[in-house]
Amino acid sequence: MKIRALVIAILMAGAVAAASPATAAEVTAPFDAGLARLSEILGSLHYLRGLCGANEGNKWRAEMQALLEAEAPSGQRRAQFIAHFNRGYRAYLQTYRTCTPAADLVIRRYLEEGSKIAREVTARYSN
Repeated sequence: MKIRALVIAILMAGAVAAASPATAAEVTAPFDAGLARLSEILGSLHYLRGLCGANEGNKWRAEMQALLEAEAPSGQRRAQFIAHFNRGYRAYLQTYRTCTPAADLVIRRYLEEGSKIAREVTARYSN
């Protein structure tokens, strides 16, 4: 359920961005900080869920791809979101080699935090 809400929020955030007129220079959206954090969470989940045997394949990478397609199809903004995703992935790659109770706790907390960010961005910036 939380994962579905995350996907819906990402797609809705994209609709908000698509409604904004594009300019020659990259424009930072007011919700970019939340999406940057969400990108980092997705990267962390991509690593940790695989480590803990979730058998989800590239589910979290696909969620990140959906966010990128909706919010930042090209440019510096896209590169920043990708950097946040990679930072989240690498942080746990360096810390965890096996699934532990602490890793399970991080997963649960990140699912909750990601859902909260998605709800807040959707509630504040969608029509």
